Amino acid sequence: MARRAFFSFHYKNDVWRAMQVRNSWVTKDDKKSAGFIDSAEFEKIKKGGDYAIKKWIREQLEGTSVTVVLIGSETSSRDYIIYELEKSWEKGNGILGIYIHNKKDLYGNTSKKGSNVFGPIFKSQYDDKQYFYERFSTYDWVEDDGYNNMGKWIEAAAKKAGR
Repeated sequence: MARRAFFSFHYKNDVWRAMQVRNSWVTKDDKKSAGFIDSAEFEKIKKGGDYAIKKWIREQLEGTSVTVVLIGSETSSRDYIIYELEKSWEKGNGILGIYIHNKKDLYGNTSKKGSNVFGPIFKSQYDDKQYFYERFSTYDWVEDDGYNNMGKWIEAAAKKAGR
């Protein structure tokens, strides 16, 4: 089953890598995705300030069942990533992380591996797990063959969330 996924990533540092990961679906049958925006549109949204950015995030999450966090070198320290995760958690999306540091950027460079210590934000009445690494699966795009496995990872995250 094709899932609508929201892609969360640090725009400035990782847009090139994120574009490669997101566009990998274009060559497959799983073409329904959300949460990706070009730089011109993002600059327009940014001019509207914090409220406009958060509104855009909430709108992009509508109709999605999974949030895919593309983890680059600085992703875990970004406020809007935390906001995207909070909103994804609140709406019951399946969530997973994919390390993208081994993907080459526009200039052929890789980067250092980012952290999956997002939190504490994932509070539940059923347990005391509050950090991303405690609750969600993470994969490496290159080492774990994301091109061929991302659909399986997304489906597993959706099922784990009861979606």
